[in-house]
Amino acid sequence: MQFGRTYEEFEVGAVYKHWPGKTVTEYDDHLFCLLTMNHHPLHMDANYAESTTDFGKNVVVGNYIYSLLLGMSVPDVSGKAIANLEIESLRHVAPTFHGDTIYGETTVLDKWPSKSKNDRGIVHVETKGYKQDGTLVCVFRRKVMVPTETYIKERGGEQPGRPEPTAPSEKTEK
Repeated sequence: MQFGRTYEEFEVGAVYKHWPGKTVTEYDDHLFCLLTMNHHPLHMDANYAESTTDFGKNVVVGNYIYSLLLGMSVPDVSGKAIANLEIESLRHVAPTFHGDTIYGETTVLDKWPSKSKNDRGIVHVETKGYKQDGTLVCVFRRKVMVPTETYIKERGGEQPGRPEPTAPSEKTEK
């Protein structure tokens, strides 16, 4: 399984369709609200949402959808990243509700070598999230610092922190 890309592997114009999608549950939404201390009743109070909002039901927190899409993109975009440098823009285009399934895709907009270090580069991408019916719900652009192949080789390869298994001891206890 691929986990991110080196600078050389990114091609301007490439589109990565992130798989699988994620069906958003009420539990997901409420847990995110609790973790982030977002207690807006639009997200947490079904009676409030049904009786006083235009939506007539709870709306999933937009930043959960953004976070979900960011996570979905890691294997294709930033799994090898040195750093996320900038979230250039973030737009919540349409609401997401409990039970909706989110799918994402990322387009490579541009890339350039780092000006300060020759073993890395910057990749500019746009990620879009869609509901199961094709409705666009979220769009964001970010700049990611990624390693070159040289950077990876100099630091021990693809998984430098992964321990190697050891053979069982040949001694047997009696």
